Amino acid sequence: MDAMSNYKGKNVFITGHTGFKGSWLSLWLSKAGANVFGYSLHPDTIPNNYTVSSVAELLSGETIADIRDKNTLRESIKKADPDFVFHLAAQPLVRKSYHCPVETFETNVIGSLNVLDGLHERGRPCSVIMVTSDKCYENNGQIWRYRENDPVGGYDPYSASKAAAEIAISSYRQSFFPTESRDDHGVHIATVRAGNVIGGGDWAEDRIIPDAVRALSSGKTISVRNPNAIRPWQHVLEPLSGYLMLGASMSREEGPEFCSAWNFGPLSGDECRVSDLMDLFCKEWGCGNWKPVSLVDAPHEASVLRLSIDKATHMLHWAPRWSLNEAIKRTAAWYKKYHSSNEESMQDACFADIEAYRGGTP
Repeated sequence: MDAMSNYKGKNVFITGHTGFKGSWLSLWLSKAGANVFGYSLHPDTIPNNYTVSSVAELLSGETIADIRDKNTLRESIKKADPDFVFHLAAQPLVRKSYHCPVETFETNVIGSLNVLDGLHERGRPCSVIMVTSDKCYENNGQIWRYRENDPVGGYDPYSASKAAAEIAISSYRQSFFPTESRDDHGVHIATVRAGNVIGGGDWAEDRIIPDAVRALSSGKTISVRNPNAIRPWQHVLEPLSGYLMLGASMSREEGPEFCSAWNFGPLSGDECRVSDLMDLFCKEWGCGNWKPVSLVDAPHEASVLRLSIDKATHMLHWAPRWSLNEAIKRTAAWYKKYHSSNEESMQDACFADIEAYRGGTP
């Protein structure tokens, strides 16, 4: 990961740093020698990776506030004076979006624009990674993989909010940070769309691995809503490595084509049904079973989703490093260590996974 040298000694502003992906990103960048500043709400689950991995002790600063609080966000950006921005703060759950649609749109769309507005007012160069979702595509049930130039859209409020965020970010970039004049403003903006991430430290509701861990750790059978749904599963470090490579590439002025949309998903063989994922996870855990459940008036969820990673492979020379089996092995091992350990922090377990992912290089 030669890209990591670009972050040493640099100021990095991460929104959503108390979340699952944000906490892992904060750990990775801190280990690389970056000055990490976080902006987020308090973690919304107990336990959570931010707490059990002692992320706060590694930060150069943090603000606990809502991404919709424009004034506080603006002041936090100004104080951090970032060279890089990774925007991950979001309402990230499909099923919750049915109960809180307005909050979902406000957080995912207006929150994203608040970040860009703060950077515009700051008026300093930086590289910006705006994290949306693989669910931003207009999902018509096709079996082939979605590419970055496919139409965006969404059936459920979450997916629609991420599609709307993509449109809003593109508009803001063209209006205020056009790539043809990036030498003048120095702000490089890209959006990124990742697959379904798994890994240690996720305790969110209505996510299959956290649901499985909660059941298995208490000796219960795992309840599975959509066993035949196909998703692009990947370890959390996979898309984060793509985000980091993209941010480094933008900072090196490698061309305007980097300021665009990017998919970071698994290899084609690692897209599988939820039922297969559960079989593999139970096997790796060493025991347990799952059962399908039917929910009355269950909200719509897409049955198939696959991502094309050709653009990232050819232009960034990025590719997934861990197979699905390795991702499941690492994930199960992390949670088993958490449930068997008397140590207060899982930070070392996260760093061990990061080093293993990087191939053991310093």
